Order: sequence, then structure tokens, then C-alpha cells
Amino acid sequence: MPVCSSRVADDYHLGNNADEAFGMKSATKSERNRAIVYWVTTALLAFELGLGGVWDVLKVPQVRGVMDRLGYPAYFLVILGVWKLFGAIAVIIPRFPRLKEWAYAGVVFNLTGALASHIASGLIDSGTLVYLVVMMGVTTASWALRSPSRRNFPAN
Repeated sequence: MPVCSSRVADDYHLGNNADEAFGMKSATKSERNRAIVYWVTTALLAFELGLGGVWDVLKVPQVRGVMDRLGYPAYFLVILGVWKLFGAIAVIIPRFPRLKEWAYAGVVFNLTGALASHIASGLIDSGTLVYLVVMMGVTTASWALRSPSRRNFPAN
């Protein structure tokens, strides 16, 4: 039997494939689907936090208009924006499970605070309501589907 000297063949025999790189060496189909849904929801969450954070820090007119109607001062946008940017980084980077817990908690506080502010001010519309509820679902899914290595207290 000929010996194959290609790097691909060596990686295959050593088990260094894409599944192993993502921590799914012996993953079942349901585990792979769970990982895919986790990464899709986490990417959506990080994108929303990152874009929202940049818009807040730059005080984009549309965002500033909403904050003005809700009665918040303009400097509050910068505070929220910086924390959103930190949150986007925290949910993506590997390790630091406690930091991730705080980031997810911050996102929940932000989304529920936005919902409460819109309802209390009477400025809630169906589009805003749907968006906030969907983002709460995305956040919950990302949090619930994270792997044990990304949890504060990994399962045994």
C-alpha cells in the first residue's frame, strides 16, 4: 500500500480536520446543528451590539432622535455605545466565561430597559416591539446554546 505524503492526508489520519478545529471531533448531527445555531445567533448578537454601539458613540441622528423622544440625555448614548462595543467583543472572544455572563446580562438589561422605556413613554410601535422581542430571543438562544467551555460553570 502506497504511503501518502500529502498534508491533507496527514491531517485526515491525525484527526486535524475542521470538526476538530471547532471542538466537534466526535459531534453528532444534533451537536453540530446546536453549534451552528449558537454561532449564527452569537454572530447576529455581536453584529447588533457592534453596529448599535458605533451608532450610539457617533450619536447617529436617528438614534439621537429616539433618545430625545424617550427623554434621555445625549451623553447616555456614548455610555451605552461603549458598553455595547465591549459586549460585542466579550460574546465573541474565547474563554472568559464570567465576562460572557456579564455581557449577556448587560444585553438583557439593555433590551428590557429599551422595551420598558418605549412602553412607559408611549412611543412603542409594532416594529420596535417585534425587533426588541426578536433580539431577546436571539440573546437567549446564544446564551443557552453556548458550549461548556464558554459557560461560567461547565457541566461535568
